[in-house]
Amino acid sequence: MQKKISDRGYLDRNKTVATREAIELFLIVCEGEKTEPNYFQSFPLPQYAIDVRGLGTNPQNLVRKALKISREEGEYDSVWCVFDRDSWKADDFNGAITYAEKNGIKVAYSNEAFELWYLLHFDYRDTAMSREDYKSALTEKLRKAGLISSKERYRKNSENMYEMLEKKQSKAIQNARTLLKQYNPPSPADDNPSTTVHLLVEQLNRFVRGN
Repeated sequence: MQKKISDRGYLDRNKTVATREAIELFLIVCEGEKTEPNYFQSFPLPQYAIDVRGLGTNPQNLVRKALKISREEGEYDSVWCVFDRDSWKADDFNGAITYAEKNGIKVAYSNEAFELWYLLHFDYRDTAMSREDYKSALTEKLRKAGLISSKERYRKNSENMYEMLEKKQSKAIQNARTLLKQYNPPSPADDNPSTTVHLLVEQLNRFVRGN
């Protein structure tokens, strides 16, 4: 069986990877235009299997656009929206998550910023931080780990964060899981810090060669 995937040709449903699972087609629609797309596009998956778009819009509109794309442009196996808490109103943020879930779309959110996911590669962190604090903390961690020079700083739209952090990814996943467990019941807009980015990462890793 083959699926027509927009203008990117046909997806052979019989293709397999090292995990011996049939490859799935992912649509990942991001609030950010560069930071998140650059990260997810770096996953070593076949090009036809991952469609990442940075749309630069608010969470609820992002979900609406993801629905439109998935219905009109391809038969995706898994559709994800990636967005941050930022300064969005609590009702808007939680509402976007609820709207997505009702329409079969998964959400990889971060409260307060996507950079929390990066920081969790180094240490467990359960105290709230501002967006600027995230950047400073990441600069310090990257320098200490020898991933950037002492004169460099974390660049928000960096194209090589996946490669720099890949070896620490399992630690980030465990830290993110532990962090979520402390919120019972969860309230994403209020749970600062928290992230579900690891859920998307785990799904992508099912099809990464060598995993």
